[in-house]
Amino acid sequence: MSMFEFAVACEVFGPTQSADLGLPWYQLAVCGEQGAVRFDNGLVLPVPARLGALARADTVVVPPCDDPDGVPPATLAALRRAHARGARIISLCTGAFVLARAGLLEGRRAVTHWAECDAFAAQFPHVSVDPSVLYVDEGDILTSAGCAASIDLCLHVVRCDYGAEIASALARLMVVQPHRDGGQAQYIDAPMPAPPIADPLADTIAWMSEHLDADLTIAGLAARAAMSPRSFARHFAATTGSTPYQWLLRQRVHHAQRLLESTDLPIEVVAARVGLGNAVNLRKHFRRVLGTNPQSYRRTFQTPAAVS
Repeated sequence: MSMFEFAVACEVFGPTQSADLGLPWYQLAVCGEQGAVRFDNGLVLPVPARLGALARADTVVVPPCDDPDGVPPATLAALRRAHARGARIISLCTGAFVLARAGLLEGRRAVTHWAECDAFAAQFPHVSVDPSVLYVDEGDILTSAGCAASIDLCLHVVRCDYGAEIASALARLMVVQPHRDGGQAQYIDAPMPAPPIADPLADTIAWMSEHLDADLTIAGLAARAAMSPRSFARHFAATTGSTPYQWLLRQRVHHAQRLLESTDLPIEVVAARVGLGNAVNLRKHFRRVLGTNPQSYRRTFQTPAAVS
């Protein structure tokens, strides 16, 4: 089994950070059919709980393993039973092979590590594998690309369960980027955040983050970065894995999430403050990015202090 993705799931959903977040957290159980498992680096982990723990889980996380074809039938059956009773099933990296072998991805869209996508597509032709994204959220089943994309998916789950503010707080505790959208490319030339000091593009991206309510144009941003518009768009995509427009839209929606959680501002005011102009625009983009509307999101995630 891969240690990295397993450790990510334990870090995000386990008790390590819950005291700092100051709210009831997930209850984590590590379970399996065997009493021990060997990691890819040779270390051996005793497995504290038996496979029956899946019968009580609301969310099941399947990390990548070295030989998905060798996963015992009892484990596959336990995953099918968990899904049938309504548990949310998550695979990290090549854990998607296990879900596919269990028959849980038939007719669905999914992702795995980019280097394994061709093999996955050949082995499971009835699954729509998308090698171009970091993760896929199908509601009851979620899959992630390789390695660091497991962090993105796990934080996405926290964001769905607890809201953007808590997910961002957890990301800060873990010292990782607060949000990379699932539609972002798996591989980019220079992953964020890693710009050199005094990089004009990095300075411009930071300025954009602080001026989301401004009328931002490619021409104006390119001038700020001392580039031509074409060069700016190309370097921006190479650095962030996204076009400037897509990046701005996601940042504005995420800022709207934070305002909806932490304030009682009218929707029109929220829309203006995040640079989306009016409530109609906000609702349209909010639903497209998050699959819900601002009012429903506020009812679910607004903190008591925001309305006191």
